[in-house]
Amino acid sequence: MVDPRKRVLVTGGAAGIGRAIAARFLAEGARVAICDADRGAVEAFACEFPDAISAAADVTSEQEMATFLEEVEAVWGGVDVVCANAGTGGPAGPIENLSYAEWQRCIATNVHGCFLTCRWAARLMKSQESGLIVMTSSTAGIMGYPLRSPYAAAKWAVVGMTKTLAMELGPFGVRVNAVCPGAVEGPRMERVIANEAAARGESEEAVRQSYVTGVSMKTWVQAEDIANSIFFLASDAGRKISGQILAIDGHTETLA
Repeated sequence: MVDPRKRVLVTGGAAGIGRAIAARFLAEGARVAICDADRGAVEAFACEFPDAISAAADVTSEQEMATFLEEVEAVWGGVDVVCANAGTGGPAGPIENLSYAEWQRCIATNVHGCFLTCRWAARLMKSQESGLIVMTSSTAGIMGYPLRSPYAAAKWAVVGMTKTLAMELGPFGVRVNAVCPGAVEGPRMERVIANEAAARGESEEAVRQSYVTGVSMKTWVQAEDIANSIFFLASDAGRKISGQILAIDGHTETLA
């Protein structure tokens, strides 16, 4: 079980995986704060979960994140679990066809957002000598991913950050792990499939099917699968797990 007094912060928490994480902890009575760049999704989240702290904030904006994180710190005084989850799929296509602006946007959301979130979490957790940080990487962070070079590069960077921060913060009683979701069923993945289909010159159905055939268990992942794994990491049963890269994907054999 997770201590219901735990203070849990989730970036990109108003939809998809982030929302599932927030809902899982809220169901157990934990205190939860989320931010998301999608203002409409934040408003919908706030209506459903009025006891949670929720804010519209872009993880690539140092000022917006500072405002959100300062509010959370003022209310809670500290934090126990931080899920640096916000991300974007980025563009699809051969690298020679991608613009520098597309590259920068993908790296900023997936990497800079983790940096701003973890920098704040590290300060608080070191002072309280406890805490858990979980970053959302991807199976693309442990494998090559043709036609998705910005996304793969960003998610590999998240893995490197996870390993490094586990070393930096471990002596202070702070654990750092990353989860690597596979193909998570939902609207976000449908957008990814559409982009990849256009880049490959294939039908969306063919691309959709490739995500199943490339997985040993021949199945999609649900957002709740990711949330349940993070909930375990935050429980007493996971208290010695740190520096680990946990793939939750039914075993991806290939992304090619």
